[in-house]
Amino acid sequence: MSRTLSRMLGLALLTGLAVSCSKEAVEPASPAISSQVADAVTATRDNNMALGNPSGAQANTSFYWNYLVTKSQFSMSYHRDRGTPNWVSWHLSSAWLGSTPRQDNFASDNSLPTGWYRVTSSSYTGSGFDRGHNAPSADRTGSVADNSATFLMTNMMPQAPNNNQRAWANLENYCRTLVNAGNELYIIAGSYGKGGTGSAGYKTTLDQGRVTVPARCWKVVVVLPVGTSDAARVTTSTRVIAIDTPNDNSISTTWSTYRTSVNAIEQATGYDLLSAVAASVQTTIEAKVDNGPTS
Repeated sequence: MSRTLSRMLGLALLTGLAVSCSKEAVEPASPAISSQVADAVTATRDNNMALGNPSGAQANTSFYWNYLVTKSQFSMSYHRDRGTPNWVSWHLSSAWLGSTPRQDNFASDNSLPTGWYRVTSSSYTGSGFDRGHNAPSADRTGSVADNSATFLMTNMMPQAPNNNQRAWANLENYCRTLVNAGNELYIIAGSYGKGGTGSAGYKTTLDQGRVTVPARCWKVVVVLPVGTSDAARVTTSTRVIAIDTPNDNSISTTWSTYRTSVNAIEQATGYDLLSAVAASVQTTIEAKVDNGPTS
């Protein structure tokens, strides 16, 4: 009888141990899974040129017309003789946004090579053109340093006030609306051509010819849900917004009026946009003209 009781007690003890071990194996896995899910949706600050270098810009003074400037807030191809960027590329997610107010501290960019003319805020004074941001101030509100970087004159182009403050600003605001909805964006903006019409009439240059007034201002926006390995996640169904606007004060306030294809901008500029995206995907998304929501 005692032997039977002993066996029963032994079996009960083994069963209890098995249940206990089973719980230990399962319970720690739950937080790990939750952590993976959280990591997958946490916005980060990513490479501003993750989708490519559109003009093959290099940080070499021999490339004065296509000089690569890399900052933590954005990257650009700068043209010494135009006094403006050819293009500026930046990543936008909620990780870049905060409560820092607009600094309005326009300044020359002292990182340019020695001997290069450095455009100043006064280069635009009385011209009838805004100091138009490529990468906007409101996309970099995480710190004073981030916001101040957007006010460097290397990030500016002479932009007709009604372009800068209406159509252009409306698209900038819409981009942040997309971010607030759980997306991250890759944005490339630039200008080309020569001659625009501001509030004081038509001009081709400012500052005694040192700053070229562009004829056109363009922007490309790639919209992705927050995630990782961004270039690899761009598919043929990824939304891509492209606009090409006249640098003219009579411009419409509605940015969607100027929607075009990435291919059309590439043809106008000679750039290879989104070059880090798979070629087969580029073929599809660069031929499309976006017809999605605008607000």
